[in-house]
Amino acid sequence: METITNKVQSSKSKVQSLKTEELILAENGFYWREKNNVKVLVCRALEENGFVNGFSTRLGGVSDFPENSLNLAGYDEDSAENIAENRQRFLGVFDGNFTLASCWQIHSADVRVVKNITDAKNGNCKMDALVSDVPNVLLGVKTADCVPILLGDTKKKAFAAVHAGWCGTVNSIVKNTIEKMRELCGTNAKDLICAIGPAASGKNYEVGQEVISAFEENFSTCGNLFVQTCKGHALIDLHLANQEQLTSVGVLPENIYVAPLCTMQRTDLFFSYRQEKKLYGKTGRLMSVIGKSNNSIDKNGK
Repeated sequence: METITNKVQSSKSKVQSLKTEELILAENGFYWREKNNVKVLVCRALEENGFVNGFSTRLGGVSDFPENSLNLAGYDEDSAENIAENRQRFLGVFDGNFTLASCWQIHSADVRVVKNITDAKNGNCKMDALVSDVPNVLLGVKTADCVPILLGDTKKKAFAAVHAGWCGTVNSIVKNTIEKMRELCGTNAKDLICAIGPAASGKNYEVGQEVISAFEENFSTCGNLFVQTCKGHALIDLHLANQEQLTSVGVLPENIYVAPLCTMQRTDLFFSYRQEKKLYGKTGRLMSVIGKSNNSIDKNGK
């Protein structure tokens, strides 16, 4: 997969680069949606099947990360007022009136079921994935290098959002999420469309022996996930790890869309904990959301 990088360019080159970026995104099943300077990455296949979805960027907000940043979480490093304003701007990109459902992420492999609008408003559940089939709810997970995954069931119209860091990935959080969808709505994995969003890529995300050993214990094919950098250290491809988990439970490879963007490389667009925490002493949080509205259900005839 070709990764879109950001290089110093002339004005003419920048225009050409933007066209190239849009083409690469389109080839991978994504496009940019922009409103009032807020820029969101959308998976076209999910959208065409009635699922409102988007992966946020850092653009168009009010937070000083370092400035005008759309920070969507992290109350210990930003004000509640800033985060509320940023979330309002982010949600304003989507057509419809949605209630945002999130959770208190703890790098677990646990999955929350959102049963109704009232339930959606409780963000204190300590879990790292959410599943629902309730219209006008947007499930959201927060990341800043970890892998966000959005799932939509084209038949049952259930949907899910997953926060898959290395801990969640090694403990099969995306497989747990699909199983929860099956229990809730009878989801068949072959009916799922899956979008894997911007995250630290296998070219940049270096881990130590603890992570390597954990994957060796839990992944029978983990050898293709690592590129050794030195003794006890390696680059890991969490995008690929989650793709393999998805296909292992029956998701069709042609229904998996991977965003060709690395958060560690593209700090002009995304927050990166690994790149920015050491520079600023703090970092913002991105949010990836999915849901369905009554209008989208009617429009798609389901």
